[in-house]
Amino acid sequence: MNTKTPQNASRRRFLTASAMAAGATATGLGTGALLGSPAARAVDTNARIVIAGAGAAGLSIATRLSRSLNGARITLIDSRETHLYQPGLTLVATGVWDGDHVKDRNTRYMPGDARWIKDDVVAFHPDNNQVETAGGERVDYDYLVVTTGLQLNFDEIEGMEPSLIGNKGVGCVYANPDHAERTWQAARQYVENGGVGLFTRPPGPIKCAGAPLKVTMLIEDALRDKGTREAAEMHYLPPGEGLFSQPDIHEFLKDYFPEKRGIAIDWNHPLAAIDSDRREATFTTPEGPRTVGYDFIHVVPPMSAPDMIRYGDLGWQEGDFRNWMEVDQYSMQHRRYPNVFGAGDVVGTPLGKTAASVKAQAPVVADNLVAAIEEREFPAAWNGYTSCPLITERGQAMLVEFDFSLEMTPSFDFLNPFEPQWAPWFLKERMLHAAYNAMLRGRV
Repeated sequence: MNTKTPQNASRRRFLTASAMAAGATATGLGTGALLGSPAARAVDTNARIVIAGAGAAGLSIATRLSRSLNGARITLIDSRETHLYQPGLTLVATGVWDGDHVKDRNTRYMPGDARWIKDDVVAFHPDNNQVETAGGERVDYDYLVVTTGLQLNFDEIEGMEPSLIGNKGVGCVYANPDHAERTWQAARQYVENGGVGLFTRPPGPIKCAGAPLKVTMLIEDALRDKGTREAAEMHYLPPGEGLFSQPDIHEFLKDYFPEKRGIAIDWNHPLAAIDSDRREATFTTPEGPRTVGYDFIHVVPPMSAPDMIRYGDLGWQEGDFRNWMEVDQYSMQHRRYPNVFGAGDVVGTPLGKTAASVKAQAPVVADNLVAAIEEREFPAAWNGYTSCPLITERGQAMLVEFDFSLEMTPSFDFLNPFEPQWAPWFLKERMLHAAYNAMLRGRV
């Protein structure tokens, strides 16, 4: 008996495609790392390697170095014992996941031969090959890897502070699961009642530039699902005249938001101030300040490297990336301190504040650091690969992949990056978390 109905066959194709995508992701397709031949054996060394930050980049690099080096003294410095799967925060902030879904324990991914200092780096002294911790300890190194992540500068928005998140119609997807859950509490009231919704995006590079877009579209989808869409007025307010760094996706969204989703785009509207008691937001526009009332506002704060890097010796001294750590965008080596490398959100590069970029950068940093120890030519380079599963609604997403050229670099022929489909949603919602955990263990 033939049971292959068109509906069942279509679903099987979706499942097969998604499984192929996740499997390819987990085995290293789309890494953006151009690598030489892998080392045949672990390199003997007594080098002291300090990794500042035990997030996704720090743990992944530490694990790779632990395997590649024999006798190295690897030290990770980070006070955080809870590991956060940050790519999942948008799903928490829009009611798809609960906060516990993105929490894990750093100890599960810490290399057994590494020393873990449960403190935070507060200063770098690269001229002396030392880092300084909050507890006053000075740690010497031969090689330093900076993977501290970035900081959220809420104080650059007048009247905004983290305690507002979840109250008085204010949301923010970033920082942690608590903020994300409180964001959904505020957003759910908006979904229930409608009104004016403002969705902001600050100037400059930010962590996961697709997150503000995803939050906007998922809340619009929730309004439609609740039957209150007609009662809601939605505005997306970018700081300039761009929606996404990849130009084809920018053009797609420029039409898709107003025409398909009924979301107005208010160009050149960086958020300057918020009055939560009056539920008013003030934007700096080319025509002068503009104040808009709201029922819900998604606030995305300006972001930068932590101040110790932003204003310290490791930061860019000039140019477009002055708020970030200075590295060569291909080798990930510091341009002025050759025994220092960086990866993840902290670095100043044209692209790259995503987990997909970390996955591509980690093997580059690890392999090049090993080459530095051996005093040989760097074998690896990052080509800027980044990826964004751009969720358009529950059950639909587009898998956007590109590199420094800003050209699309799709890993899977069956996924059209300009068409919302079920397979990228399934990949994002069901499979990428496992691939991420494999990355932490240095397996991809």
